[in-house]
Order: sequence, then C-alpha cells, then structure tokens
Amino acid sequence: MKRFFLKWIDRYRTAKLKYRISIPVMLILSIWYIFCLPSPLFDVPYSTVVSDRHEELLGARIADDQQWRFPTVDSVPEKYKTCLIEFEDQYFRYHWGINPGSILRAVKQNFSEKRIVSGASTITMQTIRLARKENRTFGEKFLEMIMATRLEFSYSKDEIINLYASHAPMGGNVVGIEAASWRYFGHQSSTLSWAEAATLAVLPNSPAMMHFGRNRSKLLSKRNNLLKKLYEREILDKTDYELALAEPLPFEPYALPQIAPHLVTKIYKEQGGKQIRTTIDKQRQLLIENILSRWNAEFAQNEIKNIAAIVIDVEKNEVIAYCGNVHFDKSISANQVDILQSPRSTGSILKPFLYCAMMDNGQLLPNQLLADIPININGFTPKNFSLNYDGAVPASEALARSLNIPFVTSLRKYGVTKFYNLLRDAGMTTLSRSPDNYGLSLILGGAEGKLWDISQMYAHMAQSLNDYNREQSYWKRKPVSYIYDEDNDKTEEHITDPLFKAGAIWLTLDALTNLNRPEEIDWRSIPSIQKIAWKTGTSFGFRDGWAVGVNPKYTVGVWVGNSDGEGRPGLTGARTAGMVMFDIFNALPSSKWFTAPIRDLVKTEVCRESGFLTGVNCPESSKDTLWVTKKALEAPVCSYHIKVNVSEDFKYRVYEDCAGGRGIVQTSWFVLPASWEWFYKEHHPSYRSLPPFSPECQADDNTKVMEFIYPVNNAVVSIPKQLDGTQGRIIFELAHRNPQSKVFWHLDEDYIGETQNFHKKELSPLKGNHRLTVVDEAGNSVSIRFIVK
Repeated sequence: MKRFFLKWIDRYRTAKLKYRISIPVMLILSIWYIFCLPSPLFDVPYSTVVSDRHEELLGARIADDQQWRFPTVDSVPEKYKTCLIEFEDQYFRYHWGINPGSILRAVKQNFSEKRIVSGASTITMQTIRLARKENRTFGEKFLEMIMATRLEFSYSKDEIINLYASHAPMGGNVVGIEAASWRYFGHQSSTLSWAEAATLAVLPNSPAMMHFGRNRSKLLSKRNNLLKKLYEREILDKTDYELALAEPLPFEPYALPQIAPHLVTKIYKEQGGKQIRTTIDKQRQLLIENILSRWNAEFAQNEIKNIAAIVIDVEKNEVIAYCGNVHFDKSISANQVDILQSPRSTGSILKPFLYCAMMDNGQLLPNQLLADIPININGFTPKNFSLNYDGAVPASEALARSLNIPFVTSLRKYGVTKFYNLLRDAGMTTLSRSPDNYGLSLILGGAEGKLWDISQMYAHMAQSLNDYNREQSYWKRKPVSYIYDEDNDKTEEHITDPLFKAGAIWLTLDALTNLNRPEEIDWRSIPSIQKIAWKTGTSFGFRDGWAVGVNPKYTVGVWVGNSDGEGRPGLTGARTAGMVMFDIFNALPSSKWFTAPIRDLVKTEVCRESGFLTGVNCPESSKDTLWVTKKALEAPVCSYHIKVNVSEDFKYRVYEDCAGGRGIVQTSWFVLPASWEWFYKEHHPSYRSLPPFSPECQADDNTKVMEFIYPVNNAVVSIPKQLDGTQGRIIFELAHRNPQSKVFWHLDEDYIGETQNFHKKELSPLKGNHRLTVVDEAGNSVSIRFIVK
C-alpha cells in the first residue's frame, strides 16, 4: 500500500513539474503568435508614384532597390481578384489561412511523384512568404502556415489580396499588379481586360520561367487555361471568352508616362517611396507641354533652348500645370534643370509690387508724373531699355512701358530696405543678401527670383482682390500647393492688415492691362486674347525672359532662356515669354475681369497734366475725376501749375508796370523742371515753355532757366580708358529753356568754352572733387559738384 501511495505521489510531482514548464512555454508561444507579424508586414522600398487630381498617372521613379514596385494598392480590380482566386486558391474566401484539403492533396501528390510538385500554399501563405523572403524549407513552410492564420485574424480577405497583389513578382524587375499593368499594358489596373487580368494572375506562379520576352507559349497556355476555367464556371460568357482568347500578349514593356517630369522628380526627392496625388490637371498639363514644345522649336533657331511655365488656379489656390523645362528625356541643354525652382535674375518683373505698395501708401497716384531723365546716383547710372527718355511720364504709363528710370527714383523714395522686406513677406525666398547689397538695382533685376515664388506673389494679389470683392475682408492664404487637398483653397485666418489692399491691387492690375511695348510687341495684335494683367521682364545681357499674367481665375508664369545662363540677342520677356504666356491663356477657359473694389477707393480731383491732386493754380479745364486709394488723399497737390502774367499775345512775360502796349493777362502755366522739359517737349509737341520776359521788364525770374541733365549734383563718375590706353571723356549735358542762348562753361576755376543750341561738353577731368559752373548770356548760372573715381 505504501509503495502504491509513493508511486502516485511521484507521478503527481512529475505532472506538476511538466505543468509548471508548459505554462511559460504556452505563454511565450502565445505572445510570439500575437506579435509574430512584423509591422509593417512588408519592409521594402517602393517606387515614387505621382498622379494628377483625377488619379491618372503622371509618372514614377523606380524604388531604391531598382524594382518597379508601386506602393500598396487600396483595392484590387474585381476581374483580377476573380482570376487570382480561381488560379491560386479557390477556397480563399472560406479558410483561415491554411487549407487542410489542399495540404492532404499536396502530400499525396508529392509522395506519388517522389518530388515536390505542389506546395499547398494559400494566397495568405504566399503573402507571408513574399514578406519574409526566406528559403523554401519544411520548417519555413510550417512557420508560414502559423503566420498565415495570424494574418487572417489581423486583416480582411480583401486587404490580404491587396497585399499579395502589390508585392507579387511579375517578371524582370516588375513587382505588383499596378506596376505590371503600366509596364505590360500601358494603363492602370482598374481598366484591365479579362485577358490582361488572367495574365497577371498566372504570372507570379513562375515569373522567372514565364516572361513576355521568352517562354511566351507557356505563358499564353497558362493564361488561356485560366480563361477556359472561368468560361466553364460561367464567370465569362462566350463572347467575353472568345475576345479574351484573341487578345495577344504584349511583346515588350511600355515606358511609364513622363508627364510633368520635373514635378515628379521634385516629389521623388522630397517624398520618395510614396504615392502622391497632385493638383495637376493631366489634360491641361499635356496641352501646355505641347505649347512649350512648339515655341521651343521656334526659339531654338536663335539658340534659346529652355522654357518653363506654371499655371495656378487662383480660386482653388492650386497648381494645375507644372512645366519645369522642356524635353526632360533629352540629355542636352540642361533640360533636366527645373527652372521653376531655380533662382534667375528678375529683370523688371518686380516693378508692379513697388507700384502697388506706393499706391497703397498714398505715395503715388496713377497718372502722377515721374521723372524720366538720365540720372547718376552714387555711380549707379540706370538706363531705359529703349535708351530714350521722356522727361516726365505718368506712373501708370511708366509701369505699362516698364521704364527703368521712374522706378529707380520711386524705389529711392519708397526705401530699399522697406521694399526688400515687402518682397520677403510676399513670398520671395531668394533674397539672401542684405538690402544695402542689392541697393536700387533690386527693382531692375539685381536680385534673383524663382518663377515659382513670383507667380505665387501675383496669384496672391488676385486672391486678395477676389476675397475683398466677395466678403469685404482679407484672409491669410496658405502657400499655393501642388499636393491635392480638398481644403487647400480654405483660408487660414482673417487679417486686418494685408500686404496690399484691394484698391491698390485693382489700380495696379488695371495699369498692367494696358501694357504695351511697341519696340518689342503690341499685344493688341494678338488675336482672341482675353483681358489679363501682365508684366514682362528681361535680365541684363538678355539671359532671362519673364512674363507673368493674371486674371480672376488663373495666374500664368513663363520663363524663357538658357539654363546655363547664356544670353542671346532678341531674348526679351515680351518677344519670348510674353508670346508663350498669351498662347497659354488662349488655351485656358476665359474669365470675367475683376470688379472694382469701390469701398476701398475714393473719387477725387486730379490735375490732368501733372497727375497730382489739384492745386490752387490748376485751371478748371485741367481737372479730372479719378479713382484713387484712400491714402492718396494725403498725397501732395500739383506744384507744376504756376500763376504768371503774360502779354495779351502770350509771347512775353510782363509786370503791370512794364506791360505797356503789350497788355497783360494773368494765366495758369504748366511748367516742368528744365531737365524734364528738355526731353518732354520732344514727345509732347503741345507743351509750351514759359515765354521770355519782355525787354521792357527787369525780371526776377524764380523759375530755373538751366539744369544739368548729366551728371546730377554730387554724382560719383568713373572715366574708362580708351582701347589705345588714353584717358576717356565724360559728356556733360545741360538743358536750357531757350536753347538758342549762349552758355559759357567753367570747370573749377578754368573757362573751358561755350555752347549754343546743343549744350554738351566732352571733358576729361582728373581724379578727385570738381565743380562745374555754367553761365548764360542773361547772367543766369547753375553749378554742380561731382567726384571722379
């Protein structure tokens, strides 16, 4: 009895020990089972895939392991699902990762054949095998079976098929259904035919043995056998079956689309390995790429090889066409350079922002006269593109004609630092130097800008005007985007102090609708052009041609030139980029023009001749009513009309005590500074200079009779040497209200000669400080100081 009792105690202790060991083992196995699936299941690099707003493929870049493996698809076409399940795993919808019937059948077949002829792998098990990429052994097969059941608990059946379809080998370096659809059939998987779906279903079964370039008969046989099964099961009707059988296999892979390739490359560098939906409209992109190719063929005759363009939907705040350059596929002329993101000399393209800012501040009125004469500011001697001068020109005309001198003097008045900060706030990201380093050249192309930035700056002006007209308020806008987002057009926050107010924007854009450069291009000669505000720019040396146009719906920016910076004669913004911009606008839907923001404007009287607010001396016949910004009411009044006494025949100025028989009439006379008048009279024959005083009157003339045109007072000048090494000369030029008067010239203390009719003197002064004095026959004199470097 005792022995029996001891035996049972020993068995109990052994069982208890085994139980104690089995619990941790079972716990460990359970934990392993729960966490046996890696996250993510597939740790592989993916291709960068870029689509348009309608999810049509624009282009792709190969994965880092040189495989065409598109990111995991969200859904698989029903045709492909049907073909795959029929071919690989007919009971896929009913098992939990392993199919016992298939395993028994595989064991029986392998024993009878004495070799492995069937693996009994379900689609779920094959998905695990693709993720693990281990050698095919019995132990590995057992692990696949266990992990397959775990996969079934974590994913739905459709999700498992999506994982398999996205990672199944499809021959060569093509992986997954989406990449295979594009590479083998040239379209997306959602439009697969029955024959194409069947081909992709059988291809992973033995991708190395069956390839479109070899073993075509085996691939075709497998495809047709699958189609026959589908027909026998009445999944395909007779017509679909016969049509599918008649469909040939492709002979070689298709090239992937290359639409908006510079944007695809940009996204690849910034967000590689992802599937990105952009705001690009594929059809508009193709249309604009064709326009650029056509113009490129014409410009190439002058060795101008590159063009870039961008189209922004103003209302949606999105890029709908992104053309960084032309002929991306050709390894010539630096066509792979994305000009949209490349800093280039801006030329005159920034002038509207200065004009708008000064309008906003009340520092400028639309028709206010600005000086257009030769100037020298501390050695800086800008010139107009035409090399001619008008003497004085209305501000809106100066903008429309893109005159340089008026904008240099305006920037000097506004302030370089203030304008520099305004440009940065507006979105210009390329101002890397200090304001003083740029100086007044900032308005003439002394800074570099990106077409991407500058086009956005114009678009934001249009958006602010649209916002105000719609809501009488302003909103802070998100940056213009090329990534599709339903909320991208939504504003971020209400603001009370916008960069530019609606009234100033409207006046600026209105001035830009009258842009006309007759020496380059007359836009009125272009047929079917819709109303747009547009501005061109040409950089120094004819290296960059710019054009940006805007209306309430679209902003179009164009750059033309050579990526390597080579300049070409005739490469001007109006003759090149402007023509392309017009062509693009003609290809876009037309838009109504902006509504005038009446609430942000006021009507006031201005002098028709000077453009300033009317002064006390402005005659009634010279007064106009004009819309201006509210701040403009604080602007100076006209000082160019003065009250004078003249003889009744208007030939002489007189006083009451010396009018004699000539009579006396008091009148208002429009008088410009002498240096302005010299050039102004040439372009305005109706302008009348002040008449001289009658001989009987001893005049105390307060108007300037003479004024130096070049150089200005305190100018710093340099005298270049001639080709033969001798010292060069400076041409000093003087304006006199009466050109027939003799003028006597003195340099420092020395008399150097006289002039009549044309008051110019060529001098070669020594290095240092000098004083130049001129005296006319009536004793009037004027002096300037200058420094020779």
